Amino acid sequence: MDVIQLTGIRCYGYTGYLQEERFLGQWFEVDLRIGVDLATAGQSDRIEDTLDYRSVITTVKEIISLSKFDLVEKLAETIIATVLSFDKVQQVELKLHKPGAPIPDFGGKITIELTRSK
Repeated sequence: MDVIQLTGIRCYGYTGYLQEERFLGQWFEVDLRIGVDLATAGQSDRIEDTLDYRSVITTVKEIISLSKFDLVEKLAETIIATVLSFDKVQQVELKLHKPGAPIPDFGGKITIELTRSK
């Protein structure tokens, strides 16, 4: 299967278990590997024959910025299900990063990884 990769989709959102996370918000980053047949587009040179990844980026940012879930798992599942619903998409691998998790003495990031197929 052919793949379109979108990495570093960064957006401010309001998902988190703590009330402060849902009120003050925080940054999220998303990486996607989208399985799609690119053979026709490779021959035709027409955007109609491929996945317009600009719309995927816009959609991911809208979901992050407008959602207020308690768990990043729910945010990740919402994003991957929506991207999988795009025409021509057969599989999606998602990494959702929460780089500033409010955990004392923790300077790393939390990452959720999901893979879904049609």
